[in-house]
Amino acid sequence: MKTTPFTKYHIAAGAKMAPFAGYNMPIEFTGINEEHVTVREKVGVFDVSHMGEIWVKGPKAEAFLQRVTSNNVAALYDGKVQYSCMPNGEGGIVDDLLVYRINSETYLLVVNAANIEKDWNFLCKYAKEEGLEIGKELYNASDEIAQLAIQGPLAMKVVQKLCNEPVEDMEYYTFKKVDIAGIKEAILSITGYTGAGGCEIYVANEDADKLWNAVFEAGAEYGIKSIGLGARDTLRLEMGFCLYGNDIDDTTSPIEAGLGWITKFVDGKNFIDRDKMEKLKAEGVSKKLVGFVMEDRGIPRHGYKIVDAEGAEIGHVTSGTMSPCLKVGIGMGYVKTAFSKADTEIFIEVRGKKLKAKVVKVPFYKK
Repeated sequence: MKTTPFTKYHIAAGAKMAPFAGYNMPIEFTGINEEHVTVREKVGVFDVSHMGEIWVKGPKAEAFLQRVTSNNVAALYDGKVQYSCMPNGEGGIVDDLLVYRINSETYLLVVNAANIEKDWNFLCKYAKEEGLEIGKELYNASDEIAQLAIQGPLAMKVVQKLCNEPVEDMEYYTFKKVDIAGIKEAILSITGYTGAGGCEIYVANEDADKLWNAVFEAGAEYGIKSIGLGARDTLRLEMGFCLYGNDIDDTTSPIEAGLGWITKFVDGKNFIDRDKMEKLKAEGVSKKLVGFVMEDRGIPRHGYKIVDAEGAEIGHVTSGTMSPCLKVGIGMGYVKTAFSKADTEIFIEVRGKKLKAKVVKVPFYKK
């Protein structure tokens, strides 16, 4: 099992550790609800060094990414980040990812930890077809980079103390290369998976200790705390953000998942599965990913059946929890399209009982 450069700090803090995507990761420190509220109200730090980082470089980089990702890479400019997905050639999704444009011939892909090997093999297959040199123009740097996500309304006040240039007012989905705590050319990006504001910082593994100590020293006055993957999941679910392996996977299309907005049918962009996606968009889909709120008392969980008033199965829950902020059961799941409109009554089967729920627009939590 792999460790991150920060694992020793988690163990020293008494974190509940568990295997995740091949890594020994902290699930919780003081409790998921408490950690969740810390991020919503103050500032918390997530070790996300298990995420994958893959460089795409050279004169063919943009054309290659236009082929293997669904969003329009040509719309990016230096310092801009884009959310996208990699279609699998069969109508499903290899992975969802972030695409960072450093310059016209240098891009950084940030992929899900559990999918690093799968994504790398997929990219290599198409790199060979497009004439990219593997190991040079396509390079897997996942084991070389440490990453912290500093999230919450006070996050940028903490990070500003470590930077010698303004960073507090950076736009959403942009990044800069900046000196942070004396670490040269760290990547500071404003994306986030919590909806609470904040940033991510990427550094080389050898600078990890320096970054960790500086962040916690700078954040002490703001009540900064380490946050585990348990609260990361409840936070992203309150925002209605998809989790690969739950809400999207190799069997779900971006159109079904409500990700049509990252599926761009622009001229000259012949991405994998374009014809399939255009057909789905034109003809409609048989199922859709929706958010729902429990009206009866109960907690929806991944895999639970979704049924109609008569008890006929109409879908399944992909993600669910008791919302720490809203104090009610919330979830996401695929339902037959006829049941996908907001305010539609649906039922979740929980241990043999049919519990009432209502389809709602996400995010569930609004500031």
